[in-house]
Amino acid sequence: MRRLTSSFALATVAAALLVAVSSCARQKTAPAQQRLVGVTLLTRSHEFYQDLESAMRQTADGLGIQLMVQSADFKVDVQTSQVEDFINSGVNAIVICPADSNAIAGAVKRANAAGIPVFTADIAAKGGNVVCHVASDNVQGGRVIGDYLVKLLKGKGKVAIINHPVTTSVQDRVRGFRQALAKAPGIKIVADQSAEGQRAKAVEVAETILEAHPDLDAFFGINDDSALGALQAVRQAGRANRVVIVGYDGTAEACKEILAGSPLKADAVQYPHKIGQVTIETIDKYLRGEKVPKAIPIEVGIIDRAAARGTQ
Repeated sequence: MRRLTSSFALATVAAALLVAVSSCARQKTAPAQQRLVGVTLLTRSHEFYQDLESAMRQTADGLGIQLMVQSADFKVDVQTSQVEDFINSGVNAIVICPADSNAIAGAVKRANAAGIPVFTADIAAKGGNVVCHVASDNVQGGRVIGDYLVKLLKGKGKVAIINHPVTTSVQDRVRGFRQALAKAPGIKIVADQSAEGQRAKAVEVAETILEAHPDLDAFFGINDDSALGALQAVRQAGRANRVVIVGYDGTAEACKEILAGSPLKADAVQYPHKIGQVTIETIDKYLRGEKVPKAIPIEVGIIDRAAARGTQ
């Protein structure tokens, strides 16, 4: 009887150990399997953000991270609500591409209070604690396209900016652009108006500027929708032989216009795939306990007709 009792006790202990080991194994693997990241994009209507999302999804799949991706459609109230939904869903991290760098601060702080790490991509947030910001080096990009325009105008001319000043990325690229033009005293910025980064509004803004400045020499569009909107307005006004345009992003449509020899002469080129990839890789490192930098700048290039021909 004692042998039976002893054997039973040993079996019970073994079973308990097996359950404990299995439970421990589940606890170890659970974080990797259950990592959930909420992403709120500025928009899905721009090719830039389509490429950014594609790279995020591809990278997340390879790292075992599940994404919940939403689009704010340029509306900060919608984006704030999306962040609230992510918090309520218990995500492990949140990525924000702010619709308004200042106004999104409240949502960042609410995620901070919930203990959820926040990352920003492309556009920075002004307020709250952000673990890491991954974006193009927009000041450098603005200088690059500004230097190009100075050479194109041979140091003289009147320039208009089609702006979207509520986001830090645009603030940075306009700052770099202005720095470049400041080195050419013969160039004057005669207008700086917002079109909110949207093509239809950019057409209207460009038309107004063209009417007010019949001797305008150039437009700088802070993204390709702004530049392509200016291009449409210039063509409609019959001034395609008079006004040149430079843009920012390097979308396929813009590159096609550059290659065709249109008034759109060059673009600062961002690399949204790289931004999306690095953002998710950085989140993966952070969630695994590694230290990550506060900011990761991605260098900006430039494309003009000669460069576009070289890619064919």
